[in-house]
Amino acid sequence: MSAFVPDGAPDGSGDPSPGADAVLTLTGERTIPDLDIENYWFRRHQVVYQRLAPRCAGLEVLEAGCGEGYGADLIAAVARRVVAVDYDAAAVAHVRARYPRVEVTQANLAELPLPEASVDIVVNFQVIEHLWDQPQFVAECARVLRPSGLLMVSTPNRITFSPGRDTPINPFHTRELNAGELTELLLGAGFSEVSVSGLHHGARLREMDARHGGSIIDAQIALAVAGRPWPAELEADVAAVTCDDFDILDTDARDIDDSLDLIAIAVRP
Repeated sequence: MSAFVPDGAPDGSGDPSPGADAVLTLTGERTIPDLDIENYWFRRHQVVYQRLAPRCAGLEVLEAGCGEGYGADLIAAVARRVVAVDYDAAAVAHVRARYPRVEVTQANLAELPLPEASVDIVVNFQVIEHLWDQPQFVAECARVLRPSGLLMVSTPNRITFSPGRDTPINPFHTRELNAGELTELLLGAGFSEVSVSGLHHGARLREMDARHGGSIIDAQIALAVAGRPWPAELEADVAAVTCDDFDILDTDARDIDDSLDLIAIAVRP
């Protein structure tokens, strides 16, 4: 998920060119680091990697849908091994060139190129909403996980991301989920002990929301869709966002339906 710049394919079943360039550009399909205009979305994704990476310490990890690769590299700092898979040839070439400690492979997420019971953790952050066959993908995650292995998923909360809509606002998304739907999807693939928490704006981001008409998200999207330049104050606020500006809260701390993103951890029996 990123700012909405309509370009590219929304699913993981495309036929990317094997000669694709290793330089990634901002299209709206994935977030990338080191761009002030993209910083809000990047930090919103990065914080989940930061908070959950300790669970990967010393283990073998698959990131299914690695995008630019910054998250797989962050996990590689603590994991014993990180294998990354992405359907896009340009992303794979980029990861291979920029993040040498990540083992990256081009593949369709509906057919993960790993043996059964070969990894301890599967990470899938801000990807499942892009996939056409979500049950098949989740079943593949269960197949490649060892017993008691973890599937860790983050995805936009449909209730707050595309409120009141039957189809996603983001043109790269195929199916967005609420907390109940995500839980049902994971349980349906045989996972157990599914826990779901929510990502929310912290105090400083709530102050930014107030400065920008109630939502710094809506302010960014409205200008991106209209193709208009950003006011200096919005530029400065977006560039200043850090991971510390987000809270990840359990359901007993705040209503999960109010969350911006859902974060699920499921155990393979």
